[in-house]
Amino acid sequence: MFNLKEKFFSAGIHQSQKIQTLIIGRLLTIFLLLVAAWIWHSGKLKLSFDNFPQGVFLVFLVSVGLTIIYFFVLRLNSHYEWQIRVQLFLDALLITWLVWRTSDLTSPYITLYIVLIAVASLFLKASETLLMAAVCVLLFALLSILSASSVIYSPNATLESSKVVQIISFHTVAFLVVGLLASKLSDRAASGEQLKETVKTLANLRVLHERIIESVRSGLITTDLDGNIYTFNAAATEISGYKADQMIGKPIAALMGNLRQPIVESLESTETGDQQPRFETDLISPEGFAVRVGYSISTLFSERGEESGWIITFQDLTDIRSMEENIRRKDRLAAVGRVAAGLAHEIRNPLGAMRGAIQVLQASIPPQSSQASLMEIVLRESDRLNNIITNFLTYARPRVSNFTETKVCEALNDTFTLLRHSPDVKETHVLEVVLPEKPVYISADSTQLKQIFWNLARNSLQAMPNGGTFRAVLAETPHNRVKIVFSDSGVGMSGNQVEQLFEPFSNSTTGGTGLGLSIVYQIIRDHNGTINVSSLEGEGTTISVELPREYGGAPIEDDIDETLEPSRLKSFLNVKTEETEISS
Repeated sequence: MFNLKEKFFSAGIHQSQKIQTLIIGRLLTIFLLLVAAWIWHSGKLKLSFDNFPQGVFLVFLVSVGLTIIYFFVLRLNSHYEWQIRVQLFLDALLITWLVWRTSDLTSPYITLYIVLIAVASLFLKASETLLMAAVCVLLFALLSILSASSVIYSPNATLESSKVVQIISFHTVAFLVVGLLASKLSDRAASGEQLKETVKTLANLRVLHERIIESVRSGLITTDLDGNIYTFNAAATEISGYKADQMIGKPIAALMGNLRQPIVESLESTETGDQQPRFETDLISPEGFAVRVGYSISTLFSERGEESGWIITFQDLTDIRSMEENIRRKDRLAAVGRVAAGLAHEIRNPLGAMRGAIQVLQASIPPQSSQASLMEIVLRESDRLNNIITNFLTYARPRVSNFTETKVCEALNDTFTLLRHSPDVKETHVLEVVLPEKPVYISADSTQLKQIFWNLARNSLQAMPNGGTFRAVLAETPHNRVKIVFSDSGVGMSGNQVEQLFEPFSNSTTGGTGLGLSIVYQIIRDHNGTINVSSLEGEGTTISVELPREYGGAPIEDDIDETLEPSRLKSFLNVKTEETEISS
């Protein structure tokens, strides 16, 4: 509504300016005629009032008076078209009066009729321009007839009738021809204005169309019937990672795969009047990520109602599928928590009784006998089983964290000191720790922080049975966080192993239960931190842990990326054939 009012307001200003131009131009023209006539009658540049053209001067005075009236009416009246028509008609009357005052049929000012018709074509429509020419013909013919018949005074009363008819006929033809040509010019000018308005309207519609397309939060792609892309909106760029100039002109199959069957099903649903079917596929981003999208296909029609291509709208379902998997994962973990108490009672108590019985029997058997060796194996395996149960209960029911100001450098140094005296470290192992010069403090549970470092370090050492380098680097990062990067040159992991890395009882490369990294993940999550794993089979693993300097309260939602459906996880996490990465 505002644009419409603004358009009418702008058109009104334009018309007002045209009328002002007409008024001022008329006054200047008559003034120039007055000066020219004065010079003509004087016969020299030295002007004299004895030769002053009184007829032209009277017309000039009348024009000055009309100019004042025209400006006054322009201020009060907004009917601009009628003002133009009235002014041009009065101009025709003034010209007729001037011609009559200056020798009528032989007046040099008869040419002003032609000038008036030409000027009218600039302000009037083609039909109105022809009408203006007819008015000029009528006024001149009427003046000529009245003068020739001596009804009004005429200095050319002695002219022969044939001469009068000749003059009237000649000027009538001239006026009508000029009127016809001027009407064509007026028509062409009007067509040009309409064309400009049409082009402007089309440009505005195009801009509006593009803004609507770009404002849609769903990805929108249009193709021709051959499947070549020619529209790719901002949301499509945001979801897929490809820019519009990269995709326009390329086949849609390069982005979304073969859509032949979805197109057939969409056409069938349109013909039967059923609801438009929805489909799902994976878009592979330029970085190698797989983005799960849901899309629908509809027919694109031309202005004549013919099929000209396809419209594909799609939305990013990656987060939705991730949340669904997170819910299923949490349900599994909740079930694990419920059986934890039962396991503690059902396994630990009999295990303790068995261990006590074995120890009693062992006291009565010679130390060097084969029975003593077997009993030692039973005791050792019962201890290992007890450790597994302890770790499981720690994972299922972690203890409450005690957040205090903790020195990260000190925690890393303590871990590496213990690690160097660990039986897992061999002479072929190289341990390196890189710390910043100034101390780094974070709000954390120091015991749990050391447990993170210890579990990750032991996991790396076990991945290097034949030796290698284990390295830890501490650095400060933006957004008030710290980053600890652990890297080893061990056996590395496959994509499937990385996907299940933080799951309890997962397939471990070191032969363990997998509970250690599950506990690490849960502690990091409780500290509002993140963990990123990048591994290459045969070349080692790099694990990055980021922790906030200050504890922000409740832990962040579990948005670990490896919970996506396994068939698509590798691509989504930038997992390649050679290298596997996972973030949490």
